[in-house]
Amino acid sequence: MSIEYVNFGTAGVKVSRMALGLGFRGQFDRDDAKSVVLQALDSGINLIDCANVYGFMDDRRNIGSSEEVLGQALKGRRDDVVITSKVFSPIGEGPNDRGPSRFHVMREIERSLKRLQTDHVDVYIFHGVDDMSLFEEQFRTMETLIQQGKIRYVGVSNFQAWQVVQALQVQRRINAQPLIAVQNPYSLMNRTQEDELFPMIRETGVGLMAYSPLGVGLLSGTYKHGEVPDDSTLWGSRRQGQIATYMRGKAGRVITAVNDVANELGVSMPQVAMAWVMSHPEVTVAISGADTVEQITDVAGALELILPDEMIAKLDNVSYGMRAVLDGADDDFEDDD
Repeated sequence: MSIEYVNFGTAGVKVSRMALGLGFRGQFDRDDAKSVVLQALDSGINLIDCANVYGFMDDRRNIGSSEEVLGQALKGRRDDVVITSKVFSPIGEGPNDRGPSRFHVMREIERSLKRLQTDHVDVYIFHGVDDMSLFEEQFRTMETLIQQGKIRYVGVSNFQAWQVVQALQVQRRINAQPLIAVQNPYSLMNRTQEDELFPMIRETGVGLMAYSPLGVGLLSGTYKHGEVPDDSTLWGSRRQGQIATYMRGKAGRVITAVNDVANELGVSMPQVAMAWVMSHPEVTVAISGADTVEQITDVAGALELILPDEMIAKLDNVSYGMRAVLDGADDDFEDDD
């Protein structure tokens, strides 16, 4: 397999166009999860996306277990892999158990490094934003971590375009290294980022890590019109009873179009959906939320798939204006396929 490696946003470090996200929404076995990581690496993927809150979803006490699995999987291979991890989301009930404060960030980086069994995180990402008055404090903290050698680069997630610009301005004013990437949802089911984030990216060079590229699993090929989803799946369990809504109307037409393109090209629906996301020059990386070896093996095929122009046009047309259909779902299931 011939893999394309590109600059990570404004940074010089090279990453694969696809990353593996370790949300592990449908995986509960640590050994199997480790196998997924190793298969991703063997497929040429050198970017692994994690967070301090990611863990196996059967038990909230397992927060952080994804970082532990990654640390175990990377023994002997750490120098060949670019790791992103995130901080901000709640990790407990205490008043300082969330957010971008220096107190929380400095504490959480130590915990993440211990779980990852490494001395640095390559890209440390703020997982959200709630109080922009803290921008100076939080980005000064990131600069401190860079100076200490505990992180290499800074990123943000779930920021709007104007908030990214504000962050860059604050970093410039305090003489801190500018953030290199923003991680936001983007797929055929949610094209919101094209309105303001894409123009900002073209102007600044900041990279986009696109999460939920399979529309929270709706473009995975798992779900069929008129069929009741298996209760082992996301839409058959935590989103039980909602699938019929998304199979109707425009969302259903998008699913049908992706299936038609996949059949015509002799590839899988996940490969088509991922290839469409990666066909946009504004997208640096598309994040796969694969839970199994079979899933990551399949979706990695998109790294070699170049969609014909007429197929891209077909998908563009059928998905034009798609945004509200998955309103709220992306936030709940970040990094899901």
